[in-house]
Amino acid sequence: MRSVLRRPPDPVAAEAWFSGPAGRALLASEAPSVRAALQQFPRQRCLWLGPSAVELPEDGMQPPLRLHPVAEGRLGGDLCCTLPLPLASECCAQVVVQHACEVVDDPAFLLDECARVLIPGGWLWLFACNPLAPWRLHWSGHGLRGREPTTWRRWLRAGGLVPEPVSLGLGPGWRGGVAMPPRRGVGLRPAFLLRSEKRSLPLTPVRRPRPIGLHAGTPA
Repeated sequence: MRSVLRRPPDPVAAEAWFSGPAGRALLASEAPSVRAALQQFPRQRCLWLGPSAVELPEDGMQPPLRLHPVAEGRLGGDLCCTLPLPLASECCAQVVVQHACEVVDDPAFLLDECARVLIPGGWLWLFACNPLAPWRLHWSGHGLRGREPTTWRRWLRAGGLVPEPVSLGLGPGWRGGVAMPPRRGVGLRPAFLLRSEKRSLPLTPVRRPRPIGLHAGTPA
């Protein structure tokens, strides 16, 4: 019965929700952490995946390659593509996944692809909704599929990444408005941040990433 009642992810419905008041409040609460992610390697190539409603900072940083899930397993934004990503392996120092994994049919495959394009020493920042928080009533039924941090950690490790042991709890108050300060541990916060490092070559400094390589015929 549980599998029958569980709705599949819907990127179109999720995009509409993120454009509404509750969705924008959640994205605003995550904005400082997203900025910190993009500033980790400000002059290195970065890939960002998330809702098109997100306004990314542009001051003094190399603009990331922006992708967002659309219908039927496709990704839109700076590229129009499907999985696997039409990018060269080890071409990005940073990957920011802001709720993109919650609106695709195969989130583990998307994380595997994100790990593939990371350089050794690079980081993946995963932003996700907390399915155990009362705040889930705001996004339930709007195309997002929330999962607990333990599930994300298992998939990240399977992709060759090393997740941090403690997540960072994020999110606005129940009625939106000003975001609560981040806290160590998810608790009942509406969302959380889970960071993971690629350590394929330990003790090797972060090197300049390769230029993004596109498969022939990939539309811009």
